[in-house]
Amino acid sequence: MNSLPELFAMDGHGPYVWSAYAITFAVLALNVVQPWLARRRLVSVEARRRRREVA
Repeated sequence: MNSLPELFAMDGHGPYVWSAYAITFAVLALNVVQPWLARRRLVSVEARRRRREVA
């Protein structure tokens, strides 16, 4: 492959290959972000519950 457009085209297979990469990276990102958000939400709910018990 001598040029960037050839790299992206990949002899006609480019859209399939690059969409597969995009979907894979999206799923990996969700696997990182989703537990992080759930933990933040859990900590927030627990802190609210503790404040309620003290008051």
